[in-house]
Amino acid sequence: MTTPNPYGSPLPSSPEPSSAASSFAPVQPEKKAKKKRRWPWIVGAAAVLLIGGALTNGGGDDSSTTASSSSEATTTATVESAGQEGTDTATAVPADLVSNGAANTGAVGSGKADNAAGSDVSPEFRNALRSAENYLKLKGFSKAGLYGQLTSEFADHYSAEAAQYAVDTVEADWNAESLQAAESYLDLKGFSKAGLYDQLTSDVADQFTPEEAQYAVDSVGADWNAEAVEAAKSYQELMPMSGPELLNQLSSEYGDKFTQDEAAQAVAALGL
Repeated sequence: MTTPNPYGSPLPSSPEPSSAASSFAPVQPEKKAKKKRRWPWIVGAAAVLLIGGALTNGGGDDSSTTASSSSEATTTATVESAGQEGTDTATAVPADLVSNGAANTGAVGSGKADNAAGSDVSPEFRNALRSAENYLKLKGFSKAGLYGQLTSEFADHYSAEAAQYAVDTVEADWNAESLQAAESYLDLKGFSKAGLYDQLTSDVADQFTPEEAQYAVDSVGADWNAEAVEAAKSYQELMPMSGPELLNQLSSEYGDKFTQDEAAQAVAALGL
């Protein structure tokens, strides 16, 4: 019998190319101007690669531990079109970057996993912890999102007990993880503060707690007026709108959730 996921459903899968692991950088003292990609995100669904199957960690003292599968699987966050609640998008990391990312930041299995190697912990539990450590080196995960990644049948497929041990044991600052995820989203498209909060807390996206998400949107240092202009330009490139229609889309509770002032200055900046 499959143990229910206490954090909710695992993330669905749908492939898309992604950036290298270095895209998920820690918070920077000053937010630099960024060149964002235009996303056709009014309709349809933007999907991303799920970080690949179980991380390989055959080392340690237990020779019976085998290498995990190298096949790629996918983790996604749904992008909801205008007219639906929220806009969910997610960054992605290809499976072949998992080992490379770990190599750039230290030996695979370093940290608490190594400390646990000599204790009375099963090989599966040790491997789940190593996998969790490596995922956190590549992108921002919430505790619930990391649990879903580790237990997903499309990814690592660890037992619920092993995954719970990993997320409870891994050294992580979940506020910092939330901030890292927020920065990555803002590099992709224009988000309002409310829209970014919804993205970070969504059950079908990042699954951060309300407190973690609030910390991120308060700390990310975004220029929300500039984000509104970015979103307005993306709309106009995909589907030209009148000024009033664009204003409604940007400020709608079912659209981007910018404030009226943010939306109005964005429309004015486009000369509408």
